[in-house]
Amino acid sequence: QVQVVESGGGLVQPGGSLRLSCAASGRIFSIVYMGWYRQAPGKQRELVASVTTGSSINYADSVKGRFTISRDDAKNTAYLQMNNLKPEDTAVYYCNVLARPRITSTSENYWGQGTQVTVSS
Repeated sequence: QVQVVESGGGLVQPGGSLRLSCAASGRIFSIVYMGWYRQAPGKQRELVASVTTGSSINYADSVKGRFTISRDDAKNTAYLQMNNLKPEDTAVYYCNVLARPRITSTSENYWGQGTQVTVSS
Protein backbone atom coordinates (compact mmCIF):
# COMPACT_ATOMS: atom_id res chain seq x y z
CA GLN A 1 0.00 0.00 0.00
CA VAL A 2 1.19 3.52 -0.79
CA GLN A 3 0.42 6.49 1.44
CA VAL A 4 0.39 10.07 0.19
CA VAL A 5 0.60 12.98 2.63
CA GLU A 6 0.45 16.67 1.78
CA SER A 7 1.71 19.47 3.99
CA GLY A 8 2.50 23.18 3.86
CA GLY A 9 -0.91 24.73 3.42
CA GLY A 10 -2.13 27.70 5.39
CA LEU A 11 -3.39 31.27 5.35
CA VAL A 12 -1.42 33.82 3.34
CA GLN A 13 -2.03 37.34 2.15
CA PRO A 14 -2.38 38.14 -1.55
CA GLY A 15 1.05 38.36 -3.13
CA GLY A 16 2.52 35.98 -0.61
CA SER A 17 4.12 32.57 -1.05
CA LEU A 18 3.66 29.03 0.19
CA ARG A 19 5.50 25.78 -0.46
CA LEU A 20 3.50 22.57 -0.47
CA SER A 21 5.06 19.14 -0.02
CA CYS A 22 3.74 15.76 -1.11
CA ALA A 23 5.43 12.72 0.39
CA ALA A 24 4.71 9.21 -0.85
CA SER A 25 5.64 6.30 1.39
CA GLY A 26 5.07 2.59 1.80
CA ARG A 27 5.73 -0.13 -0.72
CA ILE A 28 7.00 1.73 -3.79
CA PHE A 29 9.00 0.27 -6.63
CA SER A 30 8.77 3.36 -8.82
CA ILE A 31 6.76 6.54 -9.21
CA VAL A 32 5.57 7.38 -12.69
CA TYR A 33 3.74 10.62 -12.08
CA MET A 34 3.15 13.18 -9.35
CA GLY A 35 0.61 15.92 -9.71
CA TRP A 36 -1.01 18.70 -7.73
CA TYR A 37 -4.73 19.32 -8.09
CA ARG A 38 -7.01 21.77 -6.32
CA GLN A 39 -10.68 22.05 -5.59
CA ALA A 40 -12.40 25.26 -4.56
CA PRO A 41 -15.86 25.26 -2.94
CA GLY A 42 -18.53 24.58 -5.53
CA LYS A 43 -16.02 23.83 -8.27
CA GLN A 44 -14.59 20.72 -9.84
CA ARG A 45 -11.13 19.46 -9.00
CA GLU A 46 -8.60 20.79 -11.50
CA LEU A 47 -5.00 20.07 -12.39
CA VAL A 48 -2.54 22.66 -11.12
CA ALA A 49 0.82 21.16 -12.06
CA SER A 50 2.34 17.76 -12.75
CA VAL A 51 5.70 16.11 -13.32
CA THR A 52 6.47 12.71 -14.80
CA THR A 53 9.44 10.39 -14.34
CA GLY A 54 10.94 11.80 -17.52
CA SER A 55 10.69 15.30 -16.00
CA SER A 56 7.89 16.34 -18.31
CA ILE A 57 6.19 19.23 -16.53
CA ASN A 58 2.75 20.64 -17.12
CA TYR A 59 1.03 23.69 -15.60
CA ALA A 60 -2.47 25.07 -15.66
CA ASP A 61 -2.56 28.36 -17.56
CA SER A 62 -3.81 30.15 -14.45
CA VAL A 63 -0.61 29.38 -12.49
CA LYS A 64 2.09 29.60 -15.17
CA GLY A 65 4.85 31.96 -14.13
CA ARG A 66 3.75 31.87 -10.48
CA PHE A 67 3.92 28.20 -9.43
CA THR A 68 6.83 25.79 -9.78
CA ILE A 69 6.63 22.03 -9.35
CA SER A 70 9.69 19.97 -8.49
CA ARG A 71 10.41 16.42 -7.48
CA ASP A 72 12.97 14.68 -5.28
CA ASP A 73 13.05 11.04 -6.39
CA ALA A 74 15.31 10.02 -3.51
CA LYS A 75 12.61 11.12 -1.08
CA ASN A 76 9.57 10.21 -3.22
CA THR A 77 8.47 13.77 -2.65
CA ALA A 78 7.05 16.49 -4.86
CA TYR A 79 6.94 20.17 -4.06
CA LEU A 80 4.80 23.03 -5.27
CA GLN A 81 6.30 26.47 -4.79
CA MET A 82 3.51 29.02 -5.05
CA ASN A 83 4.43 32.67 -5.46
CA ASN A 84 2.34 35.80 -5.98
CA LEU A 85 -0.72 34.04 -4.60
CA LYS A 86 -4.13 35.39 -5.45
CA PRO A 87 -7.51 34.99 -3.69
CA GLU A 88 -8.64 32.78 -6.57
CA ASP A 89 -5.91 30.29 -5.62
CA THR A 90 -7.86 29.50 -2.45
CA ALA A 91 -8.72 25.81 -2.48
CA VAL A 92 -7.91 22.43 -1.01
CA TYR A 93 -4.79 21.19 -2.75
CA TYR A 94 -4.46 17.46 -3.36
CA CYS A 95 -1.48 15.40 -4.40
CA ASN A 96 -1.93 12.57 -6.90
CA VAL A 97 0.67 9.85 -7.31
CA LEU A 98 0.85 7.17 -9.98
CA ALA A 99 3.15 4.47 -8.66
CA ARG A 100 4.13 0.85 -9.09
CA PRO A 101 4.14 -0.88 -5.68
CA ARG A 102 6.18 -3.83 -7.00
CA ILE A 103 8.32 -4.55 -10.02
CA THR A 104 5.57 -6.89 -11.23
CA SER A 105 2.77 -4.37 -10.64
CA THR A 106 1.05 -2.08 -13.05
CA SER A 107 0.81 1.57 -12.07
CA GLU A 108 -1.80 2.40 -9.45
CA ASN A 109 -3.37 5.73 -8.56
CA TYR A 110 -3.13 7.23 -5.07
CA TRP A 111 -4.49 10.46 -3.55
CA GLY A 112 -3.63 12.36 -0.42
CA GLN A 113 -6.15 13.88 1.99
CA GLY A 114 -5.49 17.43 0.87
CA THR A 115 -4.17 20.60 2.45
CA GLN A 116 -6.08 23.88 2.66
CA VAL A 117 -4.63 27.00 1.06
CA THR A 118 -6.41 30.26 1.82
CA VAL A 119 -5.35 33.53 0.24
CA SER A 120 -6.96 36.47 1.96
CA SER A 121 -6.15 39.84 3.44
